[in-house]
Amino acid sequence: MDFVIASLGLVILLIAGDSLVRGAVNLSLRLGVPALIVSLTIVAFGTSAPELLISVRAVLEGVPGLAMGNVVGSNTANILLVLGVPALLKGLDTAGCDTSHNYVYMILATVLFIGLAFGGQFGWPQGIILLAGLALMLTSAFREAQTHRREVKAQLAAELTAKGEALDPDALEAQAEAEEEGEVEGVDPDMAWWKVLLFLGLGLIGLPLGADILVDSSTNIARHYGVSETVIGLTLVAIGTSLPELATTVMAAYRRQADVALGNVIGSNMFNLLAIIGVASMVGPLPVEPKLLMFDLWVMLAASLLIAPFVFRGWHMGRAWGIVFAGLYMVYLLAVLNH
Repeated sequence: MDFVIASLGLVILLIAGDSLVRGAVNLSLRLGVPALIVSLTIVAFGTSAPELLISVRAVLEGVPGLAMGNVVGSNTANILLVLGVPALLKGLDTAGCDTSHNYVYMILATVLFIGLAFGGQFGWPQGIILLAGLALMLTSAFREAQTHRREVKAQLAAELTAKGEALDPDALEAQAEAEEEGEVEGVDPDMAWWKVLLFLGLGLIGLPLGADILVDSSTNIARHYGVSETVIGLTLVAIGTSLPELATTVMAAYRRQADVALGNVIGSNMFNLLAIIGVASMVGPLPVEPKLLMFDLWVMLAASLLIAPFVFRGWHMGRAWGIVFAGLYMVYLLAVLNH
């Protein structure tokens, strides 16, 4: 029964998280917040809301191991499972991907996280360091996005000049903004106000409810089977919270959008380490179990380094690699459950 209840809590979390993103995105755009800011902040934080609520709730319930296990397990699952399954089904052509900068940031965030973990726990000082790293990452992403916007405007201006049409700076700005809005997840210009408010309400109510159900049921499962909450976080909860990323990467693979698949995983992993543990550690201390230091953190780092050739060299992630990635993840799960 606890597995059924945990699944219910997970479903509520995922639906509520999606609702919150849709409501917050459309509300922000209607209030005049630039699409660039919406994409870098509201969408990024909103898609990580389930993991964040689980981690905060776990700390408040006195089971911080669940929060640590969820983040470390999710990052490993994001690489080996979330990239492995679409590679196995369809393959990912990474030759044209431009994710090297963000990948370097992800590796730096991973190394920083592991270094801080050797302090034995994540408290408010470590939380401040992680959140400062998040601020630096967002600042860098904002600058890159601004550079991209200038390139888009320059291209639009060149097209108008070639047609002999007059250049209107305001029109160029509006067109560039419209293109950015089209790239933001959850945008619906025709969405009625009552729907916006309904999505916001569902998200704000469903997230804490789902987190409460999932944390309580996961704790019961851990006690019933005599394993730690960290193990449940590394396995059951980590796989569950990685399902949205898995759905996104599978669709990206079928649409031949390898850059979306890689970018989704890299961005999710950075937010897990910097934002989720950063915020959760401000709520209460998160002790680091010796097993994490000896095994799971290094598996997370090794999995992250495993995709370096695909990011920098453009290797094709075909079905053979999909089998390798998925197989490694199955071995990891068995090692965690039998440790």
